[in-house]
Amino acid sequence: MPAIFFALISYLGWGTGVFVEAIVARRLRWYSLTFWAYILSFVILSFLTPFFIKDFAGLTFSLLILILLLAFVGIFLGTIFYYEALRIGNRALVGTIASSFPAVAVILSIIFLGEKLSIQQTIAITVIFIGIFLSTVSFQKFKEKFLLNKATLFAIITMLSWGIYLAFIKIPVEKIGWFWPNYLTFLLFPLILIYVKAKGLRIEKPTENKAFIPLILSTILVRVAELSYNFAISKSLVSVVAPIAGANITLFIVLAFLIFKDPITKQQILGIITTLIGIVLLSVFSV
Repeated sequence: MPAIFFALISYLGWGTGVFVEAIVARRLRWYSLTFWAYILSFVILSFLTPFFIKDFAGLTFSLLILILLLAFVGIFLGTIFYYEALRIGNRALVGTIASSFPAVAVILSIIFLGEKLSIQQTIAITVIFIGIFLSTVSFQKFKEKFLLNKATLFAIITMLSWGIYLAFIKIPVEKIGWFWPNYLTFLLFPLILIYVKAKGLRIEKPTENKAFIPLILSTILVRVAELSYNFAISKSLVSVVAPIAGANITLFIVLAFLIFKDPITKQQILGIITTLIGIVLLSVFSV
């Protein structure tokens, strides 16, 4: 099934892309990373626009506003709240809450987009979410109780923002295809300049600290993941594609272990295996 294939490409692209982004984040501030990623994405994808002119004819003003609104809520605000939550809160707790965004996308797609799942698909998706939970939760590090403090609130906002974007981006994808909804989101790059100026910050050059090559690589990988996700949901249900693509945190953990030698627990290994089993089951049940 093409949708499952491209959902898996999205899984691989996001997992490796975000991993390379972690390398860039050690060399550039997140707002510099985001700004240059937006600029690079706009430039690179602009070369592809002639091939999708026919789809562009279906763009209306209301659809453009929807795309930009989703991008603002799901990407711009989501990114800001996520990094702020990481800065002030328990990283394990923040990461666990934020990585639950595929569940939000599934719930929203069922409630508002009218999608329906078979019992087998529901079981497979549940297995994926259990795997993600085991991969991200560190019970040993949860010394503090789950309180609705500022960091927790920001993490919840992040989870909701990303979930909203993944679910409702299907609306413009169905109207104007899988390319334009992604391309048009990069029109929001001036907002990063406004944010930086308001905070009194400075956008670093993309060449500082040898960040340019990994920045290009991470940008390409993440854009491929996003476009693959859009193509997948144009062929299938958000509630099927989102859990597969959104499980990319498991790939990130594996890459961090293999390359950065970050410690990996038996629980995380169990979670990764459980997630992969769920992905395989969902792929089989969705054919």
